[in-house]
Amino acid sequence: MRHGIRGDAAHLYPAMPYASYSGLTDEDIHALYTYFMQSVAPVDTENKTTALSFPFNILQMMMRWNLLFLKSVAYQNDASQSAEWNRGKYLVDNLEHCGECHSPRNMMMAQKQGADALSGAALGSWYAPNLTADKLSGLGSWSRDQLKQYLQTGDVPGKAQAACPMAEAVTNSLQHLHDADIEAIITYLQSLPAHAQSHQAKATGDFGQASNVDTEVRGTAGLGIGLPQEMSGKALYDSACASCHQPDGQGTPDHFYPSLSHNTATGGNTPNNLVSAILFGVQREVKGKEVLMPSFGPDSQVQALSDKQIASLSNYIFQQYGNPDLQVTPEQVTALRQGGEQPLLARIAGPATLGGAVLVALIIVLLVIRRSRKKSRG
Repeated sequence: MRHGIRGDAAHLYPAMPYASYSGLTDEDIHALYTYFMQSVAPVDTENKTTALSFPFNILQMMMRWNLLFLKSVAYQNDASQSAEWNRGKYLVDNLEHCGECHSPRNMMMAQKQGADALSGAALGSWYAPNLTADKLSGLGSWSRDQLKQYLQTGDVPGKAQAACPMAEAVTNSLQHLHDADIEAIITYLQSLPAHAQSHQAKATGDFGQASNVDTEVRGTAGLGIGLPQEMSGKALYDSACASCHQPDGQGTPDHFYPSLSHNTATGGNTPNNLVSAILFGVQREVKGKEVLMPSFGPDSQVQALSDKQIASLSNYIFQQYGNPDLQVTPEQVTALRQGGEQPLLARIAGPATLGGAVLVALIIVLLVIRRSRKKSRG
């Protein structure tokens, strides 16, 4: 949990978030051990062998990565802050490991710290938004009640709805926290200095208004048949979206189908979350109530849409209900369908290339030397 070393002494990659778990207290480590050993039923299933391309299959490289980026020290309270603030920071940084998604990463895929922490980051096909106090791209325009409702349900009408990784966090973790822990998380998040992002004209949840699809496009095509590739975004919306999100884009009165205006998925400064919601759907369960949006990707049970169609549909939604400055191309949809843009480290190393492996190893060695020199000077 703290060092990223499994039972057979092999190193783990920080896809298992041990870099965040390293701050767990002894009490919480013991509680987790007790739970796993006494309450989780054993399953006799052989683990799958990790299959990574060279040079990423050299697990020994993680020893040097840990020297650079792993802080194996349990969380220490900040005496200048309240008990609630300290509890919130511990939950955000360690137990809930929010930075694993919401903090950008450096070239070596370690979380950036300081002012960049929790300022938003690409997460495969999705984008984990800014959690700092910035009023446009972050949480500065959210009230405590809105944040509490979102963390416990994943749904704040007229603001945001949790999808994919955040929906999993709400379903499997956040909704089960005590109110005091939710309040502590909010106290800590609201204390973070604002970190502004470019190209954000107003708050992510403030874009858009009701706007009806023109009636002349209605009925031109229906689901269950191959929709023409040259259909306009307006016609695609009417065929694939309007029956749930309504012709005016405002969703249903019970908010089961949310409004597309005043929605962070359509009002941010990246098209990733809207496109990914269309590609992969949305699913979360809170207090026994399931929220489900079907996917429109290749395995869709409703209607598979091409990259060109999804780009056209997304651009219509942005123009009609969201941030009109956003544009998405079919090529961007293709990249998101395939898991999003590769990190710089993966692009430098290249799959199965000796030159890339040497370069990555050299970068790590140089960083270790640089850190050692800083320590010696200190």
